[in-house]
Amino acid sequence: MTQPDTPSPGAVAGGSNKTGTVAAGEIRVKLFARTDVGQIREHNEDNFLVADVSRKARGLLESNRASVVGPHGALFAVCDGMGGAAAGEIASQLAVDMLYERMIDTVDDGHPPTRDELARKLVRAIEAAGLRIFQDAKVDRTRRGMGTTVTAAALVDDHLFLAQVGDSRGYLMRQGQLVQLTRDQSLVNQLIEAGQLTEEEAETFEHNNIILQALGTSDTVQVDLTYCELRQGDTLLLCSDGLSGMVRFEDIREALRSTTEPIDACKLLTERANQGGGHDNITVIVVQFDGEGLRGPEADTEPLKYRKYVLPEESADLTEPNRRVTADAISVAPPAHSHGPGSGAPQGLASTAILAPAAGHLLPLPRLSTPPHARSGRPPARPEDESIEIPGTHVPPWVVVIIVLAVVLVLAATAFLLLG
Repeated sequence: MTQPDTPSPGAVAGGSNKTGTVAAGEIRVKLFARTDVGQIREHNEDNFLVADVSRKARGLLESNRASVVGPHGALFAVCDGMGGAAAGEIASQLAVDMLYERMIDTVDDGHPPTRDELARKLVRAIEAAGLRIFQDAKVDRTRRGMGTTVTAAALVDDHLFLAQVGDSRGYLMRQGQLVQLTRDQSLVNQLIEAGQLTEEEAETFEHNNIILQALGTSDTVQVDLTYCELRQGDTLLLCSDGLSGMVRFEDIREALRSTTEPIDACKLLTERANQGGGHDNITVIVVQFDGEGLRGPEADTEPLKYRKYVLPEESADLTEPNRRVTADAISVAPPAHSHGPGSGAPQGLASTAILAPAAGHLLPLPRLSTPPHARSGRPPARPEDESIEIPGTHVPPWVVVIIVLAVVLVLAATAFLLLG
């Protein structure tokens, strides 16, 4: 299990720094975002969010593309929907809308959030979005099985918090070096961490379309919360797997190095993904940070890496309200069903699936994906210095291996009966 890293006590909100201000001066951001349907899909199920929380302003208005971060911070998110027909698009739209609404709902009280408050609010907002999607899917049969990944980043003073569910990604580039700050919650990444697969084998792994959780597939999710301390000149990249699955890590890094403007970086990265095949929707957000409110990169005392942020425990009555649905809703799992009209996706292994740890079985969520061999360019998550435990899975490696083998045997038997 990963040993979480935590900022020094004097730097953590709730300690000596209650307002979250660590340095005099402003923090400036310059950003752009882009989403593209890709070369194969008929519609775009991705969504993104860029927002100035202090001004309650979202979207790519000119005033949002270059601005000074206010006392309530800034918010960025990428969501990759799944579910067939239009359900994936609905799920990802619900996620970004709920996230935005929850993050701005206390701005008018005049109290800038501390780091702990902002981080907890981000986690609670994502949990609420997951519950809302789950409830909507239960009520509307046409939306059964819909879900979405989310990778969200929230900024307060010089601390950037990243909250992760699924396999979209967050990277940070500092002085030309690119580091992945999130971990894919996927079967292939868990097998790598368990030593069952090498990174080379993972590139051609047959079941690299299986993720371990997503918003909307159950009433609760385990949000992986990480953080980094920003420095002057840092660049944040959030993306769906339509980019990371089609463009190698080294090519992503070179694209960010070779461009100075976020709009140019977004355009170049999207073009690279389409040139690589464009088998999925492609969404990217690029944010550049600068200003006297950030220390220079020479202030680094340790390498940039994946670091968990541990929130203080809170009493039960302070947790996210309405996080669970009624008992009859809990007993209902999103069913497997075929692709809806307009999906155009092949059946079987090309569908993204959620591995449900509590039930111990696979819940397929129809989604246009590519055959495993066409995704061989996808770089697996880099383990760096530590092994990572996917939050909330708690599935022993031998159980995962047995599940994979069972799926393969069932598919082989089905093919034999059909062809025999």
